Amino acid sequence: MATNTIDFDKVKQTADFKEVGEGRNFSADFPSVQNQVSREEWQARVDLAACYRLVDLYDMTYLIYNHITVRVPGTDQFLINLYGLTYKEITASSLAKVDLDGNIVWKPEGTDYGINAAGYVIHSAIHKARKDINAVIHTHSIAGMAVSAMRSGLLPLTQNAMRFDGHIGYHDYEGPALSMEEQQRLVADLGPHNAMVLRNHGLLTAGASIPEAFNLLYQLETSCRAQVAALTAAVDGVGAPPQDVIDLTAKVFAPTTLRRYGLLEWPAMLRKVEAETRNNGYPYYAS
Repeated sequence: MATNTIDFDKVKQTADFKEVGEGRNFSADFPSVQNQVSREEWQARVDLAACYRLVDLYDMTYLIYNHITVRVPGTDQFLINLYGLTYKEITASSLAKVDLDGNIVWKPEGTDYGINAAGYVIHSAIHKARKDINAVIHTHSIAGMAVSAMRSGLLPLTQNAMRFDGHIGYHDYEGPALSMEEQQRLVADLGPHNAMVLRNHGLLTAGASIPEAFNLLYQLETSCRAQVAALTAAVDGVGAPPQDVIDLTAKVFAPTTLRRYGLLEWPAMLRKVEAETRNNGYPYYAS
């Protein structure tokens, strides 16, 4: 495989990289835009901000890095975090709006934050290719990175992991995801699935909604944590059920069999965000 070409000037422009100096606005306090957007967009913003807080609460963050996106209802634009905020700081009003070509079409007035270029490379590719997907989550959790480095990939060792058997893609590492040349291969490797292991990199999940994508991420992350823990006994010290049992389990948990996952869980997740973030010293997520 040829080495990807990276437009470093475009990366710097997207992230708004400049020498940090006096007068730079890196505030994490953003005025509400609720009255400036449609009701549908505001709800998407609130759900996305809640998702960032949940990823933080479940210990899947990575400093200021990584990204979660949601399509702005009725458009080909998507919302993404500003590059430089921790997930604890992200609010509905701090999210930037990006088009499928990676152009920032809106961000809070006066801020000097940009967006992570890898965010638009990965997320715009999926949003463009899969109209059934409205939300995409990418993480660099320790367990996810560990499994991404295993030749075996995700093993069907637990009920959580069995749901992904035959329903997960794998994408080989090509270096930091900053090249548009990688997009076509990334989409092809995701295929019809809503979950993917980015080898030597991390995890990715997607769904028709934020609740669905988050629920899938939680299941994939816990599968990886369980696998890493189990393999402390060495590969020959663990075992999986027969393949017909694995196939049955995967069918039971498929979103088309019983129900789409996330819808029932999401109200409980929002209660968790409300209870654990309301007065924690960080901006309120739905502001």
